[in-house]
Order: sequence, then structure tokens, then C-alpha cells
Amino acid sequence: MNELKTGLLQMHCTANRADNMCRLAEGITDLAKRGAQLVVLQELHNTLYFCQTENVDLFDLAEPIPGPSTQFYGDLARQLGIVIVTSLFERRAAGLYHNTAVVIERDGTIAGKYRKMHIPDDPAYYEKFYFTPGDLGFHPIDTSVGRLGVLVCWDQWYPEAARLMAMQGAQMLIYPTAIGYESSDTPDEQQRQREAWTVVQRGHAVANGLPVVTVNRVGLEPDPSHQTNGIQFWGSSFVAGPQGELFYQASDNEEESVVVNIDLEHSEHVRRWWPFLRDRRIDQYTDITRRWIDK
Repeated sequence: MNELKTGLLQMHCTANRADNMCRLAEGITDLAKRGAQLVVLQELHNTLYFCQTENVDLFDLAEPIPGPSTQFYGDLARQLGIVIVTSLFERRAAGLYHNTAVVIERDGTIAGKYRKMHIPDDPAYYEKFYFTPGDLGFHPIDTSVGRLGVLVCWDQWYPEAARLMAMQGAQMLIYPTAIGYESSDTPDEQQRQREAWTVVQRGHAVANGLPVVTVNRVGLEPDPSHQTNGIQFWGSSFVAGPQGELFYQASDNEEESVVVNIDLEHSEHVRRWWPFLRDRRIDQYTDITRRWIDK
């Protein structure tokens, strides 16, 4: 058995960046003291989810990579001897910004980064205004705790992204996330959406024979424009095994900090029972790269 003690930090965010980062540091330190070797943070964890409106002044929140945040979390990783998956608003150049996950190695260096590839543009999620689609491809990041298939939020709905990570030897799929309820939807519809979100990712776990780690933020964040009632982030961070089994699922309305043991060797056994990769008809999939198949 090759167990990886994985820490999940599900938090609310405020408009005070320094406060958010202080609480993140406290949470990361606590998880490390409880044995976590890998800590996964939620999407855009340093700030409020600013994409509820389109405001050019909010580009001031972005920063270079490497930069202040990678230094901050790098110092933590080095002091605690852990690997940290962060999620940052990257300023690549004037007018060129990305939603970027950065993996920090336990010596404090940057192990690698992933720029979010699928960018939503929906009411209260105006991400296309802020983020240029990623151009680094779907490639796992090698670390001292394993080969991590790091993706970001909206990527989690796309089986192609998960498959490409798996096909390059990712040992787990990781999704920093910021998703919540639209207040005008009925309670039943809200629950259908949350359950669909969980089910599709558990499906990626099954289809690829890999564990999945998803960390979502929690709490109500008001809409600065007052055009909506804001987003109630639904938390529900979870860890699923390679057969889709839920090892842990957090509350949908409370902050949580938890360490989950993940057996990375179990995927080998599951793939022997369910050899989906063996039976793929790669000679018949050329049309998958088309937008739509017209008759």
C-alpha cells in the first residue's frame, strides 16, 4: 500500500486578501501537523470570487508567477515539508491573464503549473472577461508525492481533460473549484446541480481508474453589481476512489479541514479488473476533435 495523506481546506473568502492568506496559512499548517503530505486549496483562494462582474480594475488582483503568492506558499511548503496545490490569478503580460494552478514542491520550488483550459461565461461567472484560455495543454505535474493531474473547476465537466491526464500517467486528478447555487433556482434544482457536479467527477474516477480530489469554497459572496443575489458556494469538497467510491465529502455550508488517506497503488488493481484503457478503440475516435458531427 502506498498511502498519500491528502489535506483538503474548504474555506470561505472575504474581501481582505491578507486575512484570507493568513487563514489559509493557519489551515495549511494545521493539516501538515495532522500528517498531510499534500494539501489542496480551492480555486482563486486568495480573494473573493471576483468574476461575478466585469470590472477592469479587478485585473489589479493578478500577479506574476513566480511572484508574491508563490513565494508565500513556497515558504510554507518548505517549512512544513509538504506539497501544496494553489490556484492563482496570473498576470502573464499587460492585458494577458490566466486562471492558473501552481503546484509547490516541499522544498518551496515550483513543481509546475496548469492554466485553466475551459473558461465559462455564464451569469455571475464572467470568466472569459478575465482569463485567457490555457495554452500549456493537459499535462500532469511530477512531484515528490506523485504525478498529479491538476485541472481547475470548469475543466471538471469534460471527460477529455481527465482522460488526457490519465493517459500521461497521472496518479490522481485534482480540481481546485469555485462553484455554487444560483439563488433564483428552486432548492430541488440546486441539489440536482450539486449532485451532477459530484457524479460527473466520480465518473472520471471510474472511467480512468484514478482517485479524484476536489476542493470547493463555501459561503455566500454578494454580487457587487446587485444584479443577482450573489453566489452561495456549495462546498461539498470530496475525495473519490478509482471506482468512484466516496472516501469523504464535506459539508455544503461549513468550513472544513480534513486529511484523507489515498492508496495510490489501488488504481493498479482496479485497472486490472476494469481494463478500460486496454479496450479503447483509438482507431475509431478521430471525430472526437470535431465541434459537432453533421450528417
